Amino acid sequence: MVYQTPNALDFQLKALPALPRPNRVVLTTPTYFDVEYVINPHMSENVGTVHKKVAWQQWKAVRAAYTALDKPPVVVNGQSGLPDMVFCANQTLPFYDPADEKKGVVLGRMHSEHREDEVPYYARFFEDQGYRVETLPEDLEADFEGMGDGLWHPGRRLLWGGYGYRTSLEAYEALSDLLDIPIVALRLTEPDYYHLDTCLCPLDAEHALVAPEAFDEAGLELIASLFDTPIEVPDHEARHQLACNGHCPDGTHVLIQEGCEQTNERLREHDFVPV
Repeated sequence: MVYQTPNALDFQLKALPALPRPNRVVLTTPTYFDVEYVINPHMSENVGTVHKKVAWQQWKAVRAAYTALDKPPVVVNGQSGLPDMVFCANQTLPFYDPADEKKGVVLGRMHSEHREDEVPYYARFFEDQGYRVETLPEDLEADFEGMGDGLWHPGRRLLWGGYGYRTSLEAYEALSDLLDIPIVALRLTEPDYYHLDTCLCPLDAEHALVAPEAFDEAGLELIASLFDTPIEVPDHEARHQLACNGHCPDGTHVLIQEGCEQTNERLREHDFVPV
């Protein structure tokens, strides 16, 4: 079932099956990272400007931060000709099936042809890790960009699904049937927030960072209906520093872009620790 309005919600969050918090993190090396084309507003005027040495320093800092939280990343090697492969949330949606206690991934369907060839590398990686690999129906003409737009509600088998730019609404109907899960679909309204993970960051079962400007009224009401405490992020930090593109791997620590001071203050007010 895919829900698009608050009035359609016919379940209690606590009644949904429990979902264990993921205990592993994947990082892809930035060996071939570059800006070679423009497929989102943040890439505009930045073609060819990547400083490779700085990119590696930043990547190593992220790896060290996860390792310090006792979640050392599993590393995927980037591939020549795929400069955006380093953004490794977009190609798959990992899932856990409590019925058979099996882990799996649903392969994405990238919106841009520039990124289509990334997916097979991640399919092989997850197969080697023992994951069951699933695909959306072959006859479905729809885009789906994995964890860029599909975010699990912490602790519950409920998926938040962003659509409008990189993922098609129709993909969620198929995904709901494939995994037998409820999905709350949120329409994205601002090109700067082209993925759901740029404007919504679930922290724990009750809290989430939210960029209000990214959603329509129905979307904001859905978020408020299922998160007890949405934490609003200032637009300039969300839009220009991607403050919502953080990650809370343990329910306490939040890995977030440097310089998001107002967001960090709001996180601390709710007992989270910015990293």
